[in-house]
Amino acid sequence: MAKKKKLTKNILVTGGSGFIGSAIVKYLVKNQNNNVIVFDNNSRGKSSRLKGVKDKITFIKGDIRSEDNLNAIKGKIDTVIHLAYVNGTKFFYQKPFEILDIAINGLINVLNFSKKKGVKNFYLASSSEVYQTPLKVPTDENEMLKIPDIHNPRYSYGGGKIISELYGIHFANIYFKKFIIFRPHNVYGKDMGNEHVIPEFIKRFKQIKNKNKFTIQGSGNEIRSFIYIDDFVKGFDLIYKKGRNSEIYNIGTNKKVKIINLVKILSEIFNKKIIINKQKLLKGSPSIRCPDIKKIKKIGFRPNISLKEGLKKIIFND
Repeated sequence: MAKKKKLTKNILVTGGSGFIGSAIVKYLVKNQNNNVIVFDNNSRGKSSRLKGVKDKITFIKGDIRSEDNLNAIKGKIDTVIHLAYVNGTKFFYQKPFEILDIAINGLINVLNFSKKKGVKNFYLASSSEVYQTPLKVPTDENEMLKIPDIHNPRYSYGGGKIISELYGIHFANIYFKKFIIFRPHNVYGKDMGNEHVIPEFIKRFKQIKNKNKFTIQGSGNEIRSFIYIDDFVKGFDLIYKKGRNSEIYNIGTNKKVKIINLVKILSEIFNKKIIINKQKLLKGSPSIRCPDIKKIKKIGFRPNISLKEGLKKIIFND
């Protein structure tokens, strides 16, 4: 019997030239053989991240806050993967209104566009920031979502994601066949931009001399759980294929890493002895973030790249 040919899907990825977006686009093109449209204004994304698949995708430059820009996307769309946003901790404090504008008006435009196009499947990128200071660690998907201080600009990011989830879920109940939310937790990898702790630390280690001061925010005992981009894409692959409608999935690892230990690992890799200089933590920065990943493990998720291995991949460009 002849093997049944897999149907090609037409997929729109907003924010598809961003760090996570470009990794998902490459996966969709190389492993799934889909027709992919990337929609991005390249304010933080860059087309160079799509190297290797540029000639296999359609790229449309535009802002999700513009209905006219979105209407430039022609043809049938089966699935939307919505990642367009502004990430990077410093931007939470510098551009709170822009972040919220993209989160709310941008999302509404994308959802209405999807409704008009008859989109059946919608995947919404959220964030671990929705948990803020969690009541339980590791933190599962049923954790209370919260905005601890409405005046703190940092919470523009997490607050925008909470609104996106709430609006998206109830819109989807009416208009979509399948709607899934995924919450990435501290994804890192090559070419992710310097507004994140790992690339910032790596950049500074390359510039610093032996036995110089190395400044960190906080006591160093703050905890994060880092997942390398290749492992993240494996997690996304599972929710894309096996995720259930209206479900929410953490994608991350449950390996707790103190920031001071991250510095020590980098010190070993670079073979540099440094003196740690501690500064006050930015207001609103959580002391611990570690996801419970039991839910995604039930559909086969097994992250396998250690932090040290992932850091070496970035530093030595493996």
